[in-house]
Amino acid sequence: MGYGHAVSASDRAPAPGPAPVEESGPRAVPRHDNSLHGVITLGVIASAVATVRPVGLEGRGLAVAALLAVCSVALLARHLSDDRLSPRVALVWLTTGVMAAAALLAVSDTGAGYLFAYFLVGHIGYRLPAGQALSLAALCGLLCAAVLYLRPGHGHDLLPWPVGLTTGVPVVAGMLSRSRQRAVEAMVRSAESAERAARAEARAAVLTERGRIARDVHDVLAHSLAGINMQLELADALIDTGDLDRVREAHDKAHSLVKESLKQAQWTVHALREDSLPLVESLTAMIESSGHRDVLTVTGTVRELPAQVTQNLLRIAQEALTNAARHAPGGDVAVLLAFAPESTALSVRNGPAARAADGGVGSGMGLIGMRERVALLGGTITAGPVTQGPDRGGWQVEAVIPG
Repeated sequence: MGYGHAVSASDRAPAPGPAPVEESGPRAVPRHDNSLHGVITLGVIASAVATVRPVGLEGRGLAVAALLAVCSVALLARHLSDDRLSPRVALVWLTTGVMAAAALLAVSDTGAGYLFAYFLVGHIGYRLPAGQALSLAALCGLLCAAVLYLRPGHGHDLLPWPVGLTTGVPVVAGMLSRSRQRAVEAMVRSAESAERAARAEARAAVLTERGRIARDVHDVLAHSLAGINMQLELADALIDTGDLDRVREAHDKAHSLVKESLKQAQWTVHALREDSLPLVESLTAMIESSGHRDVLTVTGTVRELPAQVTQNLLRIAQEALTNAARHAPGGDVAVLLAFAPESTALSVRNGPAARAADGGVGSGMGLIGMRERVALLGGTITAGPVTQGPDRGGWQVEAVIPG
């Protein structure tokens, strides 16, 4: 026998907020087949109406008819959803139904009126809290047993009074059905929560990727375009002076910056494609393309690093070398790559400028980008002026990545 009831939209988990992926509406919580329950309910009512006697318009027949109506309404009400009946109303309604079922058993002579008691008690176990359900089920069993023991009706001789006690048993089935339904609802809510978490993670991944692309775009364009623009403006200003040699020099510098930007763009394409680049070879090629040779020192046992670590170390080195070329032109550069058992460290140090710097003032985004990259990998970075040694007056950037 079924003890479920209808569910309203408020019983379901709320639809999650906007996400960058396609979303479906709230997932419907599986419920009992209400159409089958409706058929069973109508079958019980029809069976009682067809067999319970006497039924009439006066005396005991009128009482039987009235109790049949009350029991039928009480049984039909089990299909109402929780939000349409408060707990207090449900308790009153089911108590009234149980007492009406016991009274019908008392005033009728024959028939299947006892079915009302069984089905109502079953739904009590589903609808009410455990304490109330067990108490009401015990009340129903005692009332029905007392009716059969006292035998007020003429047709109850075939039913021994212990049968009345069994009308309280279906409460267990109702409680088990309720527990199973709650477990299913909890599983659905958990699945929806996991789905929302996955969508939130996807949104976070998108934002992280946007930040990564923004850093790469800055690394490639910010310095080179600023330098190109400055050289072109200088050439434009020198045209009026007639100093063609200086105009040609500014033009050549702008041209060299364009070629350097193209090289940096190639590195960015590799990074965005997440190609697994060999760190030492790639770092050597990058340093040589910046105009320095034999300045890389590698210590420790060289090993293959995750692609993300390799890419970010290369981007940090690129940013540090670009800053050295801008702020300390002609200065010595030293790059140290140290492989330790539990970390990898990259240090880029440059000495003081050998000639006047003409790169302008930076945006400050380069150092921010380096800090963001290192933070994503759980590492640390230090950047500051060199105060001692032969490179005093220069600058040093050191990043340490765990793993």
